[in-house]
Amino acid sequence: MNENVVYDAIVVGTGITGGWAAKELCENGLKTLVLERGPMVKHIEDYKTMNWDAWDMPYNGELSLEDKKKYPKQLRVGWAPKDDVKHFFVNDLEHPYQETKRFDWIRGYHVGGRSITWGKQSYRWSDIDFEANKKDGHGVDWPVRYKDISPWYDKVETYIGVSGQNLGLKQLPDGKFQPPMELNCVEKELQASMKTGFEDDRLLTIGRVAHITDKTAQFEGRTVCQYRNRCWRGCPFGGYFSSNSSTLPAAERTGNMTLRPNSIVHEVIYDESKKMATGVRVIDSETQEKLEFKGKIVFLCASAMASVGILLQSKSKTFPNGMGNNYDQVGRNIMDHHYQLGAYAKVDGHLDKYYKGRRPNGFYIPRFVNLDAKTKREGFLRGFGYQGGAGRNNWSEMVAEMGYGPSLKQAILKPGGWQIGMTGFGEMLPYPDNRVTLSKDKKDQWGLPQLDFDVEFKENELKMRETIKEEAVAMLKVAGFRDVEPYENETGPGLGIHEMGGAPMGHNPKTSVLNKHNQVHSVPNVYVTDGAFMSSASCVNPSLTYMAFTARAANHAAEQFKQNKFS
Repeated sequence: MNENVVYDAIVVGTGITGGWAAKELCENGLKTLVLERGPMVKHIEDYKTMNWDAWDMPYNGELSLEDKKKYPKQLRVGWAPKDDVKHFFVNDLEHPYQETKRFDWIRGYHVGGRSITWGKQSYRWSDIDFEANKKDGHGVDWPVRYKDISPWYDKVETYIGVSGQNLGLKQLPDGKFQPPMELNCVEKELQASMKTGFEDDRLLTIGRVAHITDKTAQFEGRTVCQYRNRCWRGCPFGGYFSSNSSTLPAAERTGNMTLRPNSIVHEVIYDESKKMATGVRVIDSETQEKLEFKGKIVFLCASAMASVGILLQSKSKTFPNGMGNNYDQVGRNIMDHHYQLGAYAKVDGHLDKYYKGRRPNGFYIPRFVNLDAKTKREGFLRGFGYQGGAGRNNWSEMVAEMGYGPSLKQAILKPGGWQIGMTGFGEMLPYPDNRVTLSKDKKDQWGLPQLDFDVEFKENELKMRETIKEEAVAMLKVAGFRDVEPYENETGPGLGIHEMGGAPMGHNPKTSVLNKHNQVHSVPNVYVTDGAFMSSASCVNPSLTYMAFTARAANHAAEQFKQNKFS
């Protein structure tokens, strides 16, 4: 590649936001360089485990002892990585970071990033979320409101294909949905009992997921979900949304995209005279070659913590502590959702019913506390929602000591009784002392400073967790299910894999890093649109919001470019 070429735009990262930035910029006619620090992953061709069955995995999907040594931090989450997807998770030993306090940083360094392995849950924010910081004084006031983002939610949902059900709730705005997936009989029983068993407006619905369900819909290169539930291996049908199956091919079709994998961006170059960025500095991960690429616009979409790291490393005379960091705001207010707690139960009856396929989705119970005076709860601010599901299984039927011979063979061919469970996802407040910084003495194999995490859940989150368990138990008991039990596993920031913050949007450059268009306040041709821009966390999965803000920012950047604002 010719380093003397000046691109109209440079996009750093190819995950959920990088793909959207590339698509929108390229479709607006901008010659765009897309840089990814990891290797190439081609849609379908590089999904090497997409059709594996259980008997194709030597350890029934578990990692070998040798492989487990490579993922000491990511294995703390309890479910990732597995043998069929280990290539989509980074080797912790090769990509270290520091922990003043424990932080479970789950990463995928390859083209497509975590858009291959994400859970696809897609929910809109409401003005209850956008106004929360201003009302209760935590964090900085968002410089936008729902009306500013609503048309971009429309655009993203329509393009990626989100299935779900409109509910008319103020705390969970309706969207442009494909037909909803179906609840099973036990989930419908819980749904019915909640309507009559509580005085507040709590309800249960099928999850809103980025899966195509409309067989008549037209999506270039994609078709309907096949209910295989092998999503995180990469979907050859493109049934769920990923950068690889959707936005990156759209950008490529324009002829305006240049994609370069194995390119570690570590610094945005700042021109003191122009007061704008002029490109990025890169290390080739394979050759160790140091490169510079020039661009009139830079989009940081490397994932929240990685983008924060790039800003902190982008030092100059104007920004001795990192780009946009003259007021020591970059790296602060790191957030994640807290979960790993809820309740489960056994369900009698329905033994004549089962379900078809492997639905890659569960039910969702939207937030129902601290919405108004009627739903006010003492002891904590903000709220939580639940995800869950019901199924037929009985682990004891697979224990050899409980049967043998012909009786065992017959027993394992029959489904067990019904069980149901739900997990709460709670909002974490933005705290200035929850921060990530550059290590002063620890470097990675490329000589770059490692990130050091000093993030923790505080009193508000811990008090909320008690209510999450109590309400989960109450809902299962109202339904008449038996053996209802609460549960709570060890957890910490990062485990929710919704890490965000570090370069929040706001009105004032002294208290925030980005303006209402996702531009660095003092460097208008640098946009940050991954989770780093979040000024608060809400309690819903954030990816849909990341995509909507990215589409909005990319179109703003294209308009500014066409008006020669970045020349």
